[in-house]
Amino acid sequence: MRRSHVAALLVLALTPLPALAEEGLVPTTIVGDAIPESLTGAPGDPTRGRAIVADRTRGLCLLCHAGPFPEERFQGNLAPDLTGVGGRLSAGQLRLRLVDGRVLNPETIMPSYYSLAGLARVGRAWQGRTILSTSDIEDVVAFLATLREDASGVSR
Repeated sequence: MRRSHVAALLVLALTPLPALAEEGLVPTTIVGDAIPESLTGAPGDPTRGRAIVADRTRGLCLLCHAGPFPEERFQGNLAPDLTGVGGRLSAGQLRLRLVDGRVLNPETIMPSYYSLAGLARVGRAWQGRTILSTSDIEDVVAFLATLREDASGVSR
C-alpha cells in the first residue's frame, strides 16, 4: 500500500461517511479501510447476495468482475477476480467498497452502490435512489465473504 493511501486511511479512521449523513441514508462509521458494522444490524443472506452479483440487470458485478460463476458467460476482466475475495478482504472491507469505493480510490470506476454523492448525470428514475438497498449490500457482503480458496487454489 502506498504512503498516500495509508495517510488517507488514517484520516478516515473513525470518521462518519459524510455523504451518507448528508443524503439521509443510513449513517455509518469507517474504521481504517472498512465499515465494520452491518448497515442493517443483521447479517445478510449469501444466497440472495449471489443472485444480486450474478444478475446483470441489478448488481452488474459481472460486467467488470469474473468469479466462480461457471454458468455465467462473458464475465468481466476490468476489475479484480472475485474468486477468493472473502479470504483477501474482511466483511467490513467489502462493505466499504460496495457502499462507496471512492472513499478509498477517488478514481475508481466501480459504482458506489449506496451513495448519492457526486452523481451528475442521473436519469429521473434514479434520482434520490441508491443502486442497492442496505439489505442488498449486506446480502452481497455475506455472499462475497463465502468466496474463499483452499491451499490448492480451489474456490469454495
